[in-house]
Amino acid sequence: MTNNKKTSAKSLKYWIGLLKPSEKYVVILPSIWFLLFLLFPFLFLVKISLSDYVFNVPPFSPLFEWVDGQYLRVELFFSNYLSFFKDNLYFKVYLESILTALISTCLAVIISYPFAYAIYKSSPKVKTLLILLIVLPFYTSFLLRVYAWVGLLGKHGTINNVLLWLGIINEPLKLLYTKFAVVIGITYCYLPFMIIPIYVSLDKMNTEYLEAAYDLGSTPIKTFFTVTLPLTKNGLFAGCILMFIPAIGEFIIPEILGGANTLMIGRIVWNEFFNNRDWPFSAAIAILMFVFVIIPLNYLQKAEKPAEANDE
Repeated sequence: MTNNKKTSAKSLKYWIGLLKPSEKYVVILPSIWFLLFLLFPFLFLVKISLSDYVFNVPPFSPLFEWVDGQYLRVELFFSNYLSFFKDNLYFKVYLESILTALISTCLAVIISYPFAYAIYKSSPKVKTLLILLIVLPFYTSFLLRVYAWVGLLGKHGTINNVLLWLGIINEPLKLLYTKFAVVIGITYCYLPFMIIPIYVSLDKMNTEYLEAAYDLGSTPIKTFFTVTLPLTKNGLFAGCILMFIPAIGEFIIPEILGGANTLMIGRIVWNEFFNNRDWPFSAAIAILMFVFVIIPLNYLQKAEKPAEANDE
């Protein structure tokens, strides 16, 4: 065992030594970023979730404490996690958040794929213009973009006025402060995260497969489902992940467009953290959100690898 450890350590040093200085920096800098802005905050959140609520600043008890300067006392409180499952409200809100994020993601796929395909088929000048139109909303405030939908979806907003003018409806529809408004807001705000990965996968697609399909007499629709869609599934999957994960924990959009009757797990975390000042319980909810999302995604990733191996 000792010889194996020495051999693996030497081999690791050997491969690191083969890296150029610039390549070492490429590996080191993302690792530092991961430690500082993901791992350390996550561990600190775990620490808070295992603490007890106290009326103090900060409002949670220490996990480790020296007693009489002689021995270390460790107190872990798992009641914060149990409280999440005891009250059905939190689990229902979490399922509602998943459903809202899933509907928004599916709607974004329907909108994004034709748009990305149009960019892929456009001339270089038009392609640059269309990509600029996608990225341009990021130059404005996220909050202002969400508030713009208040004017569009309001009782006397643009959408209701247009529908009344066209004679489609006789009285204004209740669009604002509904789940429909939340889905529309999430879809609009995260649409670029879906379009760009799909376009990149289309741009890298080998067109020889398309030509071969057409030579064999395949129709455009059949070619899309049998050739184009399988070749771009990685970009589609990446876009769904980039949109689905942040949409589950979204807080601003449900707060502004959903109103008091629309609850999502992000609003629950906000209320527990800032209004009730129950940091341990809100941290436990955030950790459970992370676990509930990571486990299914990890399962999908493992299930996708054997499929790719079989295709090869």
